[in-house]
Amino acid sequence: MSKYSVHQQPVETLLSWIKSGEIAIPEIQRPFVWKSTKVRDLIDSLYQGYPVGYIITWRNPDVKLKNGELSAGKKVLIDGQQRITALTAAVVGQRVLNKNYKEINIRIAFNPVTETFDVLNKAYQNSAEWINNINPIINDEISITKAIREYLKLNPEVDEDLIEDRIEKLKRIKTKQVGIIELDSSLDIDTVTDIFIRINQKGVVLSNADFVMSKIASDEAHGGNKMRKLVDYFCRLLVDKDFNKHIIDNDKPFANSAYYKSLKWMASGSDDLYVPDYIDVLRVAFTYKFSRGKFSDLVALLSGRNFELRTYEGEIAERSYNMLSEGLMDFVNQTSYQRFIMLVKSAGLISQKLISSKNSLNFSYALYLKLRHDGMPESEIQHYVKRWLIMSLLISRYSGSSESMIDEDIKQINEKGVKLYLNQMEQNHLGKGFWEFALVNQLESSSRNNNAYNVYLAAQCYDNAPAFLSKSMKISSLIEQRGDVHHIFPKKYLANNGYKPKQYNQVANFVFTEQATNIKVGMLTPQDYLAKVLEQIKDDVFDISNLDSRKGLEENLKLNDIPSVLYTATHLDYDNFLIERRKLMAAKIKKYYEQL
Repeated sequence: MSKYSVHQQPVETLLSWIKSGEIAIPEIQRPFVWKSTKVRDLIDSLYQGYPVGYIITWRNPDVKLKNGELSAGKKVLIDGQQRITALTAAVVGQRVLNKNYKEINIRIAFNPVTETFDVLNKAYQNSAEWINNINPIINDEISITKAIREYLKLNPEVDEDLIEDRIEKLKRIKTKQVGIIELDSSLDIDTVTDIFIRINQKGVVLSNADFVMSKIASDEAHGGNKMRKLVDYFCRLLVDKDFNKHIIDNDKPFANSAYYKSLKWMASGSDDLYVPDYIDVLRVAFTYKFSRGKFSDLVALLSGRNFELRTYEGEIAERSYNMLSEGLMDFVNQTSYQRFIMLVKSAGLISQKLISSKNSLNFSYALYLKLRHDGMPESEIQHYVKRWLIMSLLISRYSGSSESMIDEDIKQINEKGVKLYLNQMEQNHLGKGFWEFALVNQLESSSRNNNAYNVYLAAQCYDNAPAFLSKSMKISSLIEQRGDVHHIFPKKYLANNGYKPKQYNQVANFVFTEQATNIKVGMLTPQDYLAKVLEQIKDDVFDISNLDSRKGLEENLKLNDIPSVLYTATHLDYDNFLIERRKLMAAKIKKYYEQL
């Protein structure tokens, strides 16, 4: 049995399917990003009879209703939305959302003498040679006879037969064929994705989250189309506060809905720590509410899939949409969202730069929502969520097959409880060998985007540690202000002694310090600039550092995990210094983790 069919349909049939809902177009599936000139080129290709590519649809499975009858599944548009939107704009005359989320009209003008199409502008609008808008003619809002008569009235010198022929040809755009590839409902998401990539031949990444978004956007029976807007609008408001006015002015039904009431706080809220996109929002809501991690399961559940009987049932679809709605509403809830952000910051993760895994954040938020929903005391929730977040960052839990890991973790937590499963994870991954060897080895890196190093900085922020050679400036303030990262053994000094960038840029050679201190240290050896600091303390002069006692200096070095060898160190001691400091940094991370 063929898993797909390929056929041709005239433009007018395709548009009638869209109008009747037989092909479900995601209502706000990515904004219309084509330039108006591309719409013009599409219309010109149809007029000339050139091929315009394929539309790909995937038929939803037939769903069993409560009365036992089967409801035929709609076709969901998988690829070709930009072309479809272009046709509905130019031929049907519908307004479209541009990339700035503004509603616009795209009017295509036509010169029947030269058989030229162009985007309407003032010059064409004032020119008798151009028909201002092809839409009324193609869409049967004006008869061919009237269109010809009006054109000849303005251009009496033009050949009447020629104009009649050209305008009839223009009207026939609706009869031109468009290729449609219809994928069978029995195909799974991975197969559909593979087909999509092969047809496009561009290696286009089509994620399972895209399928979910198409799925919910095309659903009106369960309010999926409004859920889609909830996701898109929330993500938009995170980065564009002015978009709130667009919602109020242009989408009044949504602005009056419970969904809008839940997210409108973000119009004046701010978040530069956790900036989720639509995939992150779906990921959290789905993981938290369904205790699953694979988006393919969500597509199946929203289709009404009964995994045991291998059938599709309307009740399962309805229940799944309700659960997803609850999950999304809980995600955008102001109290939950802001408390989670505060929780993350209180763990020392004060900047997006310190969080290398978005999925660690996603899972931690899903876990937070789950434990809150289960009624666990807030203090316990904070303990478990902080530990889970830091543990998952340290062991790069979600860096590989993230969906499988998320699926396993949420199911295990659901089955065993977070306390028992976290303890099991710690025993398996955070034993003595990890803290004393694996973590120390992770810190042997010249990449600042290193999980272990970022967690070390979080530990420093958590401890409110001072900047290197500073009495009052905190590391957290420098990270927030993009302060200087200083080489303990100055870079030029090491380079002059034959060290390569990979050696002198080791993260164990980094400390945050004030810019003035960094400049004053310059190319001095550690023993030289520490000797100067001690000399200035003695003379009550504060040039390199504002530390005013030897005890203060020693405390500062200790809080920055600096081995005491630094007092007498030259480049010959550099390698041993790195070894010792990595051990101290790892010990700091371990102590920090145990305090969470």
